[in-house]
Amino acid sequence: MEVTMATNNAGVYQKDNGYWEYRFVMMVDGKKINKKKSTDAFGNKLKTKKEAIKAREAAMLEARSGKIETPKVTRRMVKEVYEEYCEKGRKDRAYQTIRKQDSIWDNHIFAKFGNRYVDEITVAEVMDYLAELYYIHNFSYQYTESFLKMFYLIFGQAYSRNYLDVDIYNKLCVNKDTRIRMPKMKSEDDTDIVAFSKEQLDLLDKYFKGTHAETAYLLGRYCGLRINEAFGLKWENVDLENGTITIDRQMQYQNGLIKLIAPKTRNSNRVVYMSHVLKLHLQEKARQREEDAVRLASLREQNRRLIEDIDGSKIYSTELVNCLPNGKVQTVNSMKYPTREIKEKLGIQFKFHFLRHTYGTMMAEKNTPTHLLCNQMGHGNIHVTQKYYIAISKSGIEILQNNLNSL
Repeated sequence: MEVTMATNNAGVYQKDNGYWEYRFVMMVDGKKINKKKSTDAFGNKLKTKKEAIKAREAAMLEARSGKIETPKVTRRMVKEVYEEYCEKGRKDRAYQTIRKQDSIWDNHIFAKFGNRYVDEITVAEVMDYLAELYYIHNFSYQYTESFLKMFYLIFGQAYSRNYLDVDIYNKLCVNKDTRIRMPKMKSEDDTDIVAFSKEQLDLLDKYFKGTHAETAYLLGRYCGLRINEAFGLKWENVDLENGTITIDRQMQYQNGLIKLIAPKTRNSNRVVYMSHVLKLHLQEKARQREEDAVRLASLREQNRRLIEDIDGSKIYSTELVNCLPNGKVQTVNSMKYPTREIKEKLGIQFKFHFLRHTYGTMMAEKNTPTHLLCNQMGHGNIHVTQKYYIAISKSGIEILQNNLNSL
């Protein structure tokens, strides 16, 4: 079978560096080959869309003259693609990720798209669907974004298994000019980074001082840990001598049980450095823990709880940094009461994750190199970290004003 010439521009797209690239798929000796290039036949970079289209057409003509076949696409329904992904494509996904995907699929996407052929779904109808979820049903921007990721996942799965033509896939997911996008964000939702002011931090420091939640608070405040990472931290991962903390697990509920599982992403595995304030706090907490092990031995043995560790073995709750003196385990739910009380008594809209935002913003304001902050926060993409350098906090405005006054 000859290579079919493209009559549209779906196979070309612009890269982040400004140059262009083209793609097409062909068969060589019965095997599927993906062709992707960002240069022409002479090795020159493709600077314009027109150059990319021309180079793609030339490459496809060359492929045709070499009697190379295009692969025959097998049609599949969306539900078949998702079922195949569940069976073969997500064995390494986190438990919470799987639950979230299945919830979105079962409660929303299946009813509207499940019995449709994947190759007949258009960019326009998916974008209309996302707009309906966001503007009409008032789903949060972040939750609506989860639907976009699901569509990209399904189309990517379909393409990888030859259920979707390369031109259609590029149009849906790759080409900057045509691919599915999120609806325009409402002005009231345009708050990606929420950082506490210095005045608010002073109030929060006083509120948490001496409470059972103080350690978790300080881990968020001075290390930017996620809440599940803070409550899943084991003493064996705290190096008081070198002032470091190793993040290699997080706490989660799975089927009603508390478990320690792998972090959110591969990049979430990291070594973070403590501030002086946090180090002094943990040194005192470690000293107190040794005293409690003797003074409250009977009570701790009575209250301690078995928890499944990341490797399937069992550990006691007393091995966790955020264990109570009496041996009882603390979980992410331990922050619910402080969250309510802080709003009532201090008038502060508190979320633990805002501590992470605050840490990132403050470190950015102190000109921490982006790659170092990216590593400390466990981001998989440096573009996520760069948001903290763009976000303008109250103290950031003061820095700007001081710099302006010094001109």
